[in-house]
Amino acid sequence: MDFAQSRRGQEYAERVRTFIEAEVAPVEKRHVRELSAAAPDQRWRTYPAVEALKAKAREAGLWNLFLPDVSGLSTVEYAPLAELMGRSYLAAEVFNCNAPDSGNMEVLHHFGSEEQKRRWLEPLLAGEIRSAFCMTEPDVASSDATTMQATAVVEGDEVVLNGRKWFSTGLGAPRCALLLVMALTEPDADRYRQHSIVAVPKDAPGVTVERMLPVMGRYDEPSGHGEVTFTDVRLPVSAVVGGPGRGFEIGQSRLGPGRVHHCMRLIGLAEMALEAACRRGVERTAFGKPLVNLGGNRERIADARIAIDSARLLVLHTAWLLDTQGILGALSQVSQIKVAVPLMAQNVVDMAMQLHGGAGLTDDFPLAAAWTVARALRLADGPDEVHRGVVAKLELAQYTAQR
Repeated sequence: MDFAQSRRGQEYAERVRTFIEAEVAPVEKRHVRELSAAAPDQRWRTYPAVEALKAKAREAGLWNLFLPDVSGLSTVEYAPLAELMGRSYLAAEVFNCNAPDSGNMEVLHHFGSEEQKRRWLEPLLAGEIRSAFCMTEPDVASSDATTMQATAVVEGDEVVLNGRKWFSTGLGAPRCALLLVMALTEPDADRYRQHSIVAVPKDAPGVTVERMLPVMGRYDEPSGHGEVTFTDVRLPVSAVVGGPGRGFEIGQSRLGPGRVHHCMRLIGLAEMALEAACRRGVERTAFGKPLVNLGGNRERIADARIAIDSARLLVLHTAWLLDTQGILGALSQVSQIKVAVPLMAQNVVDMAMQLHGGAGLTDDFPLAAAWTVARALRLADGPDEVHRGVVAKLELAQYTAQR
């Protein structure tokens, strides 16, 4: 296999890097200050400076890069772009490549009806609306989809939703108009045919946003993660994406490329943290020496470099498998990166925080927020334990078959 970037991939990477440095970075610093200074109830709004960046990115042809059928980029070609975006707080949103919108657009692109594409996909691709994905539930172990309590029951020509979801990312976005809801449709069917994904307008009768949830004390305004209830929400059965009973199948297809995107952004996050650690280590002194020469910090920096580069190769290998063999050829690797990369990023950011001392715990530096992101992603899209279980199951299957 060859991980060398194509000429097209190299050109896009350079364009993305230049745009982030020249356009996004200056606005991002002001935006973070503005966001921090605003009263908590005033942060959930659209920011004109960010919207202006989106317009510039779209004019520059740096828009919807995650979707191969739109951008022409393979998963391997897009991966370094995601890494560049991961170094920045705003970049993924500026390029319309941010989660959960990117995953929801993939679902609608591959499985949506013409009506769903016209109503939801087109405005999402245009950046006119935002969306959320509603799967996790507060009263059950959501890592096991068979315990799901929310229901999407087909009654004649309607589907009726009832239940409660939480940690629905993107729910607080001012332009959030669409909720993709995964719920139980047929409990007696095969375990992989029990669930459906329903495209639910956020303003549909019976949909109530109960609250926005803090993650380690952070609300991630202006998108956030929310708790939402569905009470006798009635929609035409045509709102079911791909048809009833296909929720698990669609969800799995969504998570393959999506996890590559998450992990490459985390590698960018880790690179940002390592760079901050190195700068701090050579610029600050204690006990008459640069920090980097104290207490084993050189070894920690070396370990961080080794861990980042190792993780990148694992993710690129997974991206290559997805491009050449599809999700079925990359099942183990998709779970491997989901375990390895968030933990790596968490450790690298933690090391950088330690080198920054008390300052690393504040919002004067992006490290505390970065640590929270990495820690949260050890649970999002399935906890570490579930993915380790998948890897072990696939690893042991060959020996069981031999017996």
